[in-house]
Amino acid sequence: MTETGRVAGAPGGVPLRVVSYNVHSQRDDQAALAAVVRAAAPDVVIVQEAPRRFRWRQKCASLAESFGLVVAAGGLPSLGNLLLTNLRVRVADTRCQRYPLTPGRHMRGAAYAECRVGGTRFLLAGSHLSTDPAERPAQAAAFKRELAAADLPVVAAADLNEGPDGPAWATVGAGLTDAAVAADRADRLTYSCADPRRRIDAVFVDPRITVVDYDVVDTPQARRASDHFPVVVDLLLPAAG
Repeated sequence: MTETGRVAGAPGGVPLRVVSYNVHSQRDDQAALAAVVRAAAPDVVIVQEAPRRFRWRQKCASLAESFGLVVAAGGLPSLGNLLLTNLRVRVADTRCQRYPLTPGRHMRGAAYAECRVGGTRFLLAGSHLSTDPAERPAQAAAFKRELAAADLPVVAAADLNEGPDGPAWATVGAGLTDAAVAADRADRLTYSCADPRRRIDAVFVDPRITVVDYDVVDTPQARRASDHFPVVVDLLLPAAG
């Protein structure tokens, strides 16, 4: 991967670098967190466990600034899902979603932003599903309905709290490309930093989008920054016709 957030030599498509990152409610080394994201030089970051409580707007803006990005959508309205972009990406419309609440459980949701790079439009989406396997299928179905209804190419990321063999993963990924599989990197584990055993963080893209490269950043700095490793994906969006 290049250091510029662009794919070198990208004929026939529009390059986009995506980071998906569960930031563990910023409970770890925040300086390391910012450094890891800045080093990746992303165009967009899809965040799970972003600020969602007291002064959440200011806290989300501060997190974005630490990454060198701006807030596109999310925070409290999407229950901790946050979409961040650089100034190369224009945001036309946003919305948030909350999944039905199971009594006694944490609420979950998703964030969506209709974006444009040059003349190319796409839907950016992020979610974080429950740790309870009984809740995840309905949440996955709700997320999938929004993705399936989009008339734009979809770039979606989520902490699914289950691996590729799980039913929620299958629901969200149906008809989409698993970026790790496309790049032959499905063996790269994302959780936990202390004892990596599972791939529970996924990036799914529309089949019209080309996966150029995929990486899971496992460095000493990343292990201090969160309990999840960040996923970095280089994409080629279809050029506007």
